Amino acid sequence: YVHFHLISSQVQQSAKSVVLLDIFVSILSLNLSEPAYGADIAKLKYKLVAGEHGLIIRVKGFNHKLPLLFRLIIDHVSEFSFTPAVFEMIKEELKKNYFNMLIKPEVLAKDLHHVILEHGKCSVIDKYRRLMKGLSADSLLSFVKAFKSQLFVEGLAQGNLTC
Repeated sequence: YVHFHLISSQVQQSAKSVVLLDIFVSILSLNLSEPAYGADIAKLKYKLVAGEHGLIIRVKGFNHKLPLLFRLIIDHVSEFSFTPAVFEMIKEELKKNYFNMLIKPEVLAKDLHHVILEHGKCSVIDKYRRLMKGLSADSLLSFVKAFKSQLFVEGLAQGNLTC
């Protein structure tokens, strides 16, 4: 089990940055779906999550092939690319996800609870408003470049690992 958190100060700057991180992680997951298919068949699992401070990468499975999967993910992060059509599709999907969160009272109440208790937390309402104002593919590329230029990495590795 390997868990890495790529932390960047870019994420907490504004609602726009939080939304761009969500888009980045969604596109990254989509880009990895085909090349990582063999890893899924080999019982290796991975998950990419847009955390509050950056990208969380979780990888688990048999230790002898885990580094290959992790390297594949890191290669896709470092050489991130997308088409305008994929960008628009992910943006629309994210709009639906945010809206669905807003119409569920229990999810909205939990989100507002976190906004009140956690300093700097961006609410789903703010993210939805920012996404509705519009974002460009260029703003995503700029965000990703800035995100990668100011990274701090925390990691946890458990299991039968060799260094």
